Amino acid sequence: MAITSANQLELLQTAEAVAREKMIDPVLVIEAMEESLARAAKSRYGSEMDIRVSIDRKTGVATFTRVRTVVEDEELENYQAELTVEQAKPYLDDPKVGDTIVDQVPPVEMGRIAAQSAKQVILQKVREAERDRQFEEFQDRAGTIINGVVKREEYGNVIVDIGRGEGVLRRNEKIGRESYRPNDRIRCFIKDVRREVRGPQIFLSRTAPEFMAELFKMEVPEIYDGIIDIKAVARDPGSRAKIAVISYDNSIDPVGACVGMRGSRVQAVVNELQGEKIDIIPWNEDQPTFLVNALQPAEVSKVVLDEDAERIEVVVPDEQLSLAIGRRGQNVRLASQLTGLDIDIMTEAQESERRQAEFAERTNMFVDALDVDEVLAQLLVSEGFTSLEEVAYVDQDELLVIDGFDEDTAEELQTRAREFIEEQAKQALARARELGVEDSLVDFEGLTPQMLEALAKDGVKTLEDFATCADWELAGGWTTIDGERVKDDGVLEPFDVSLEEAQLLVMTARVQLGWVDPADLEPEEEEISEEGEIDGSAEEEAQA
Repeated sequence: MAITSANQLELLQTAEAVAREKMIDPVLVIEAMEESLARAAKSRYGSEMDIRVSIDRKTGVATFTRVRTVVEDEELENYQAELTVEQAKPYLDDPKVGDTIVDQVPPVEMGRIAAQSAKQVILQKVREAERDRQFEEFQDRAGTIINGVVKREEYGNVIVDIGRGEGVLRRNEKIGRESYRPNDRIRCFIKDVRREVRGPQIFLSRTAPEFMAELFKMEVPEIYDGIIDIKAVARDPGSRAKIAVISYDNSIDPVGACVGMRGSRVQAVVNELQGEKIDIIPWNEDQPTFLVNALQPAEVSKVVLDEDAERIEVVVPDEQLSLAIGRRGQNVRLASQLTGLDIDIMTEAQESERRQAEFAERTNMFVDALDVDEVLAQLLVSEGFTSLEEVAYVDQDELLVIDGFDEDTAEELQTRAREFIEEQAKQALARARELGVEDSLVDFEGLTPQMLEALAKDGVKTLEDFATCADWELAGGWTTIDGERVKDDGVLEPFDVSLEEAQLLVMTARVQLGWVDPADLEPEEEEISEEGEIDGSAEEEAQA
């Protein structure tokens, strides 16, 4: 194959044809041809030479040139492609390091082997360009629904023809026991697009919550227009789902709009999802209200929210318990996913028993600690007193509002409470010292004797030991492992020490020991999340 006037235009025509067929830029094909011709020329003139080929984009004329670069004397290694400043003087008026000398060389005759090599280079470049185009195209479409045709099934995974590429619908991304035959039409959600060595990998899903959200967007014009917003979706694929919606137009009912006339809109989504039952729920900023909606069709009597632990207790009538929990816990599990809260469900009878148990426990505590009769102790509990500290240090006026309490009674109760607390503190400090707690930790401000005892039992006996603790080890927290929230119990958690308080204590200890500059306190504080949740890597760093 000689580069002559007879086949110059043929190069451009070939490049155009390949570019049209593969839907890539013709320039990429021409650059691939230039590289292949340069490789063939190097095999003719010598592999150490820097031979470059330029194809004119209009005429198709291929120009072969030899390039030599001016380098420092000590850097001269390749005599065919480099030369020193002194050697370059015959060719350049004022040669400097980095200048190049370009000489045109005759075109080469391409033999059979060289032509085959050139063909391989062009095919490889075209394949790479095609993969890049495919990756960019489908990366932009990630998070949307696509229609495709089933090509084949491999080990339970379905290979789907999605136009200018292939997608993979994995076994665990199919709804229930769906089975497909070649040439079946299928609708999927583009979950992820990854660039890999063998080309872009397009992963499809029919179980993703986003798939349902996109289906509703297609069926409900108000969602597409942004009048109604989908705030959360929870699915048990193929069985049941809950979707929370909100309307930004007071005249439009978000639930009614999603259901449609005689259920036409929601039924279209249900049919696509193999009969998956869908509960459409109005979203509410108030979490307890939203949870009551999420637990539909069960009725809720009372909701108690613990924002710190992101847990919520729900009380339902006895006859509603099975409905609230659902078949195999499905209803409460979906409600938990939808709200992002851990939900504890109990009946009214169970809650009543628990409240009675708590009342009796606190009554006995006051009877034993304050040496009072049961009636007086019950009065304190009924008025909302839950601990001895509250009785000892509360403003005396709050005790005087209790029926039958005068100043003498209130003062005597507070005196007894303080004496009991002081005695408990002495005993706890003595036990802590027996366990080996040193004065450096005893003298550290912010730790009570009971805290010192708990730390000693956990092996923390010196200020240095305390300074090496992580805040979550002291206050507890929630760790996300493999997508599941796991509770970490803290040593000082029974004393209601928050994550921020634990961090401040630890950092103060480190400052006292000279381990940390006080100026470093602020950046450290910013790393703690509001929820007291750390991921697995952060936990390892904290332990280190």
